[in-house]
Amino acid sequence: MDFKNKVALVTGAAVGIGRATAIQFAQKGADLVLVDIDSEKLKDLKTELAVYTEKVLTFVVDVSDEEAVYEAVKEAISVFGRIDILINNAALWRVQSSFLDTPTEIWRKYIDVNIMGVLYFTRAVLPSMLENKWGRIINVASVAGVYGNANMAHYSATKGAIISFTRALAKEVTDKGVLVNCVSPGSVSPSDHMDIDYTRESPLSFMGRTGSDRENANLICFLASEDASYIAAQNIQIDGCRKKQ
Repeated sequence: MDFKNKVALVTGAAVGIGRATAIQFAQKGADLVLVDIDSEKLKDLKTELAVYTEKVLTFVVDVSDEEAVYEAVKEAISVFGRIDILINNAALWRVQSSFLDTPTEIWRKYIDVNIMGVLYFTRAVLPSMLENKWGRIINVASVAGVYGNANMAHYSATKGAIISFTRALAKEVTDKGVLVNCVSPGSVSPSDHMDIDYTRESPLSFMGRTGSDRENANLICFLASEDASYIAAQNIQIDGCRKKQ
């Protein structure tokens, strides 16, 4: 895969899958626009990527802030001229509670970040892609959006929405050169672990382990590449043969 002369925007870029994806894009020649809410970790990532490229813009943005999203994308396009690839990775997931014990404000927060954040970034970059008649949008969902996880109804609902959004949007823009797909990770190694190849035991997959950040990034980068030129509207599970819950 070669991403020279391509501009890739990654949300939730500072840790975990987002960081591994940014590293792979940098190694393969892409210009990068990296977005995260954690300014220090984002700064650390830019320093880490300097060995591969200096063409990195960083933006500290809460993806649920529509105006901030549009301003960041506008500035990125003013510098690089366009956005070719969008990886909608930023999301919330850590709160686990039964449906009846999950307050409305948690639902609203998850919807604002996990759904509306994807909507805002997609709406912001899509005109540029359509104008250039080339684009890749990869949304990061979850197996929770496929099966539904007990005590995570709020999270499962938002990820199910992203899967449906992916399929619907693809039907509007595929014939215009923009390919939209989704990846649904299963159990993933801790996002704060610096080794992107790190895995640990997990009873949730028949492989008996979590997926590494690199393994997830491999799939994302493949879908963003010319090698995936006949793939659209798909939700691809990357879950080590998940044991359905």
